[in-house]
Amino acid sequence: MCIPCCFCINNSEAGVIETCGKFSSLAPPGFNVVMAPWQTMVGKVSYRVQQLDVRVETKTLDNVFITAVVSIQYQVLKEKVYEAYYSLTNPAQQITAHVYDVMRSQLPTLELDAVFEAKEDLAIAVKTALQGTMSRFGFQILQALITDLDPDNRVKQAMNEINASKRMKFAVAEQSEGQKILQVKSAEAEAEAKYLSGVGVAKQRRAIVDGLRGSIVDFSSGVEGTSAKDVMDLLLLSQYFDMLRDTAGQANCKTIFVPSSKTMGDEMRMSMMQSESGK
Repeated sequence: MCIPCCFCINNSEAGVIETCGKFSSLAPPGFNVVMAPWQTMVGKVSYRVQQLDVRVETKTLDNVFITAVVSIQYQVLKEKVYEAYYSLTNPAQQITAHVYDVMRSQLPTLELDAVFEAKEDLAIAVKTALQGTMSRFGFQILQALITDLDPDNRVKQAMNEINASKRMKFAVAEQSEGQKILQVKSAEAEAEAKYLSGVGVAKQRRAIVDGLRGSIVDFSSGVEGTSAKDVMDLLLLSQYFDMLRDTAGQANCKTIFVPSSKTMGDEMRMSMMQSESGK
């Protein structure tokens, strides 16, 4: 005696129907009927995209242990529902085994720094290996992603210290270069200032000489009977009194030499030299 049994299938699923223990058909989405006890729905297969996160711990070429998290996104092929349901007992375990195999064969060939740069290559290698295997069982590998690479905490601290040391070295070099530039510019400025000061002193002395020359010429022509030596003595005397005034006004001035005899010009010159030594 057969009894009709009704059931419904969701839009993203397919029901697997067996007759007397043998696969007979797939129940499409919607309302379905089987004739019990000869027919039964033994299971459902989802067409939705599923994700499996696999944590793999292995070591790199430079003997650093690292934990990698690989996310696998896969989906059942609608034309291979029979293979997806009957071929594998646990598809997740099958995928995990292949991920372990690929990652533990690829990571030991790379150093730690190269592992972070080769994430895309590792993901492609995992996807290629899984695609070739799982397609026979009715599964499509949509994407393989390396979502995390986590070395030991001590290794991460060491890497951060190395990076910090490199940046500190670069900063010290830049600071030293800046100080060098400042010193060079300061030396150039000092040299330029001394050069300009020398030019100014030379011009000042030239102006004094020109003024003295003009004074001597004017005085000689204006006063009869005077010689050039008399005019020079008068100018030296004027400068001598100016020197005495300036010297006496200094805070550390304690001694003034006054001429006694000899000629006027010699006395003036000697007094000026003695005054300069007194300063």
